[in-house]
Amino acid sequence: MKQQLVIKLWRKSLADEAFLATVEDALRAALGAAVELEGYDISAKEINLFMLTADPRHTFRRAREVLQGFGVDAGVSAAYRLVGGVKFTSLWPLRATRRFTLP
Repeated sequence: MKQQLVIKLWRKSLADEAFLATVEDALRAALGAAVELEGYDISAKEINLFMLTADPRHTFRRAREVLQGFGVDAGVSAAYRLVGGVKFTSLWPLRATRRFTLP
């Protein structure tokens, strides 16, 4: 069953979004064919990376290692939902104090 994993990068923690193409290439290499990168959207406050995966927890652990390599993991949150679903299950931070939402 496919799940949609969304990794949110808060804009305050980033110098700019020029690194996104490089991050996408690194994620493709690290995650392989089991994960489909759907792309990203950019708003004034956040950047959301979208991926389809059968195992969102494992995928996030591997993706987080890639983000750490780029030094952009400080302002990260992540959650997943069934493809086409509405309700998110939070993955990171471990004790999320706010509900995960998209703009």
